[in-house]
Amino acid sequence: MYNKNIKLFITVLLLGYAVYQFVEGYIGNGIMFILLAAIFIFLYFKNEYILLAFLKLRKQDFDGANKWLDKIKNPAIALTTKQQGYFNYLKGIMVSQTNMNEAEKYFKTAVNLGLSMDHDLAMAKLNLAGIAFSKRRKQDAQKLLAEAEKLDKRNMLGDQIKMMKQQMKKAAIPKQHYGQPTSARQGRRSRR
Repeated sequence: MYNKNIKLFITVLLLGYAVYQFVEGYIGNGIMFILLAAIFIFLYFKNEYILLAFLKLRKQDFDGANKWLDKIKNPAIALTTKQQGYFNYLKGIMVSQTNMNEAEKYFKTAVNLGLSMDHDLAMAKLNLAGIAFSKRRKQDAQKLLAEAEKLDKRNMLGDQIKMMKQQMKKAAIPKQHYGQPTSARQGRRSRR
């Protein structure tokens, strides 16, 4: 994997050589080098390993996606800020299957670094709401769920949000014990 600064350096070299080819009259070669430079610019903003991890994740291959992400040794140096956000987002999705505390850290980092797509940010906040709810932090969960609902403009997560709201309502209903005495006095009467 190339460092983000190496990608920029290669882009500058390719563009410089493209200009040289244009000056020499080799228009086709110049266009080819500009297209090559465009590939490196694209890879500067969209990391190749993160793209490959997304493809594996679409096929529900968590192990394959994790292998691609593990190839990024130092995300702070190798990735731009948004890419670091997506790196943490993907790690959070994969870790959420096994370790909720670690997944919460990854999702919080992803939200703080920023994600470029609103539905990705909504998904991260929805996951954080689920984790907060499972840790009995209902107010945090409701706040995060409301933020996720605001961010989900295309209603892609509508079903998951409704399900989460229903689970919160069920948890809010006090448990009633039918057929058992409700007060201490009634309990004494039934013993006599």
